[in-house]
Amino acid sequence: MSGYIMDLRRVLGSQPLIMAAAAIVVVNEDGQLLLQHRSDNDCWGLPGGSMELGESFEDTARRELLEETGLTAGKLELLYVHSGQDAFYRYPNGHEVYVASVIYVTKEFTGELKVDEEESLEVKWFFPADLPMQLNPLDKPVIDFYIQHKCGSV
Repeated sequence: MSGYIMDLRRVLGSQPLIMAAAAIVVVNEDGQLLLQHRSDNDCWGLPGGSMELGESFEDTARRELLEETGLTAGKLELLYVHSGQDAFYRYPNGHEVYVASVIYVTKEFTGELKVDEEESLEVKWFFPADLPMQLNPLDKPVIDFYIQHKCGSV
């Protein structure tokens, strides 16, 4: 694994970092949400990840979606900004982050669904009423927000 955050980790170790990130709630024509089964914590979550130098939040969201699922996003709508104490996370390897994340939603996408075998065990569509029990702690509040406020209106 490489990238800006991992470069910082080589210097700073596992002490807490502020990490800029982005993710996408992808919704298909049946109203199902696309989730990835993460290999790092064995939880289901949204496609997304940390920003690289020079990227915008939207660029980050689009890149992460393509890398993790094989899909290319069309029009993105701002859904949620997640930050603060509730966005603290300790990875299984001990690395700590306070994530400042911008979350988008889209129903427009192209491509063939695939699994990024470095970060995911599988990717799968779920109806909001049938979500897996083990949701990624950083993604659960975002998914709950989408279901409560946006489900069916995007």
